[in-house]
Amino acid sequence: MGAMRLTHVTTAELDRLEFHAVRSGEHGRVAAQLMDLANRVDAGSEISRAELFVRAGEQWEIAQEFERACSAYQRAIDDGGPTVIDARALSAGALLQLNEVGQAYTHLERLEGEEPSGLQTYIHVAEALYAHDDLEGAQRWATVGAHRFLGLDASPYVHDLLLELLRIRFRVRVDLGLDEDALDRRLDAG
Repeated sequence: MGAMRLTHVTTAELDRLEFHAVRSGEHGRVAAQLMDLANRVDAGSEISRAELFVRAGEQWEIAQEFERACSAYQRAIDDGGPTVIDARALSAGALLQLNEVGQAYTHLERLEGEEPSGLQTYIHVAEALYAHDDLEGAQRWATVGAHRFLGLDASPYVHDLLLELLRIRFRVRVDLGLDEDALDRRLDAG
């Protein structure tokens, strides 16, 4: 048996794979390709091994293969490399789809204790909890994320993400029957 060939993966290559999945609907096939790439990527790759596992998990989720998604997310967690969205948040969302509520909340409790670094993680958790009728949890995650990133000198991209999080929070608060507050009013200011 020959040595495994290591590879570099660029953002452009990752985009091509994901666009192919969208156009073709072959999400499972693309997820398998991403898993293979993650297993072969070298340390100098533009896209980290953990991020490739995360992207594979996202494709498995789109294909409604939640067990495989959880497995891919666990590989990302075990790898420990950098990811755009924390793999524990993604795993929690997939576990909720499998009705593994206890495991999902275990991931979220650990994550909450460490204060996630990216707005995308707060957005994902708030949306996942909202989709599974945990409105109080969704509001808490959206509120904590908003407070964490408000007032920072942010790029236009981060500003847009913050507005997205505030819109999710507003929608949750409306569903909870809560009155408008100062964070809700920030949406009017843009």
